[in-house]
Amino acid sequence: MLAVFGFLIALFAGVPIFTALLLAALLFMFESGNGVLVSEVVIQFDGVLGQSGLLAVPLFMLAGELMNRGGLTQRLIACAGLFVGGLRGGLAYVNLLANAMAASILGSATAQIAVMSRLMIPEMEKKGYDKNFAAAVTVSGGLLGPVIPPSMLMIIYGVIAYQPVSALFLAGIVPGVLIVAAFALVIAVIGWTHGLPSGSRAVKQRVRADLLAGMIPGCIPVAVILLITAGVMTPTEAGAVAAVLAFVIGMVLYRRLKWRDLPGIFARVCTGTAAITGLIAAASLFGWTLTFEGIPDQIVAFFVSLTDSKTVFLLTVYLLVVVLGMFLESISVMIVMVPLLLPAARSFGIDSVHFGVVVSLATLVGLVTPPVGPGLFIAMQSANLKMMPLFRAMIPFLAAMLFCMLLIALVPALSLWLPGVLLK
Repeated sequence: MLAVFGFLIALFAGVPIFTALLLAALLFMFESGNGVLVSEVVIQFDGVLGQSGLLAVPLFMLAGELMNRGGLTQRLIACAGLFVGGLRGGLAYVNLLANAMAASILGSATAQIAVMSRLMIPEMEKKGYDKNFAAAVTVSGGLLGPVIPPSMLMIIYGVIAYQPVSALFLAGIVPGVLIVAAFALVIAVIGWTHGLPSGSRAVKQRVRADLLAGMIPGCIPVAVILLITAGVMTPTEAGAVAAVLAFVIGMVLYRRLKWRDLPGIFARVCTGTAAITGLIAAASLFGWTLTFEGIPDQIVAFFVSLTDSKTVFLLTVYLLVVVLGMFLESISVMIVMVPLLLPAARSFGIDSVHFGVVVSLATLVGLVTPPVGPGLFIAMQSANLKMMPLFRAMIPFLAAMLFCMLLIALVPALSLWLPGVLLK
């Protein structure tokens, strides 16, 4: 238990999670007095960072950066307005649908909330929407990023749990659609009870242009999923294709992407990749020390003694991960908790792909829940809002999210049906 206590002490002392994981593992090694264990540092780092699947992380990050800077996100918003812009609360639906489309591009909740907050909150406020409601819709839509493929969180889970990323991508599609439908229902209810403004109908002369403008960026994630599921490309290769397509569209077709933008884009991708891979490497070493101490076996024994119901186990996992997600970033929660909880999930007969969807959803709730809630802070900074009014506006969307999470936990087919059909 020394590694666990060392990690918790470092974490509560405000030490960055990468350093806390590394220090806890090294503390255990040196305290054991077994010099052979020190060689495991290199072995564990090489084992996890040598996985080719990890190359998908920087490639999809690069594709997202290029598509965002190339103006593809704005065109998705215009395209979304064609379908739902004329409804009561039309701009809220546009916000939600554009978020669903952008999720397939950006793949990260925080990146998506940051981008969409700048684009949608001022526009909704200008049209007469309450600013807190506009921010709540934007933040809620941002939760789709790690669910709808290609998802950075799913790639990381696949690396940690040694699961096929193609299956994880497909497993997120039906839950993503379910969550979009639940959020749309919330907007409909609020629209009729609070009298949200009615949207304007699409101008006939603009329909073709906006539809074409939205279809071009929308084809990239569709192509990625088709190439992966058809077995034509690995997720890493598909990420490279997505990045090249995003570059060509932004640079040649739309001419929004400039050569001078590339150094900043590459710098952000390198910084983000270094942070993620560093966390994964440190977590791999930390997880090895826990395994050496027998902690995963103890966790399995604890849950087995607590209940024999997989439903109770999944609800307990939801609660634990949501609470941790209030204080830690979702990727950090995933990296720390999956090695501990996955053996217990398997002992209950829970499919590893389904468990990946469950854990991913649980980390997202913490992302928008005080006291930390990084997703809330991004929207607060973008729109100059206070936390509690924004959180109150978020409550109906959180309730819908929790209902979807419960349904997905109870009905594994919602996440496993599509991979089962397309990856036979």
